[in-house]
Amino acid sequence: MTQWPIKKTPGKLLYKVVENFLQEQITAGELAPGDLIPSEPQLAEYLSVSTGTVKKALENLVHQKLLYRHQGKGTYVSRIDFNNSLFRFFSYGTHSGNPVRIRKQTPVRELAIGSEKICQRLHVPTGTEMVYIERVGFRDDKAVLIEQCWWVADLVRGLEKEEVHIPDLLYAVVVDQFDLPIVRSEESLTAEIADQTTAASLGIAVGEPLVVLHRLTYSKNNLPVEFRITRGRADSFSYRTEIR
Repeated sequence: MTQWPIKKTPGKLLYKVVENFLQEQITAGELAPGDLIPSEPQLAEYLSVSTGTVKKALENLVHQKLLYRHQGKGTYVSRIDFNNSLFRFFSYGTHSGNPVRIRKQTPVRELAIGSEKICQRLHVPTGTEMVYIERVGFRDDKAVLIEQCWWVADLVRGLEKEEVHIPDLLYAVVVDQFDLPIVRSEESLTAEIADQTTAASLGIAVGEPLVVLHRLTYSKNNLPVEFRITRGRADSFSYRTEIR
């Protein structure tokens, strides 16, 4: 992120200046629903203010429901009617199981014909058009996971376009811009060894162990909409769940 200059107004509390600045960034779309914002120390450095000032500004924005805190994982842009229950699908952690901030980049997004396996998982005919999205997740500056996502194209037509911002929390844009509710998922956890492509992307040796998560995501009426495979470094990635 480039440094954001803020204009300090005489007589105006500094935390309100930061708060108003972040509100403007959200209104202008520079920060979109689902985006993971920088940590408090990072924001303080970017804006040349104290962490206490940033903390107070963020607390106010959380109270206004413009931001949403996910314990241990960071603060995300929401909005008044944003469905915070989407965060139950976001359950990665460190290798020791602690919650962790993971920022994601999207190097690949395209329309593609679904393979027989992918189409079977999504209960659609073989050869159905998909929106394919590939994302890399970073913990600090280290790549720790790779996601491959296949969406039924007719349900999210346009998601493949570069001008559509894909936030850190992908489901936010699906709900917000494509009016596609995400209600549940089925997951299975396995392991495998890294091939040459995955090893190069994650900065590990070929043959090193990976944690692999397969997810099938559903919308209303038990409709499968996304199949996802996430591969993470076994030395710095874990998956957590809670059974009640």
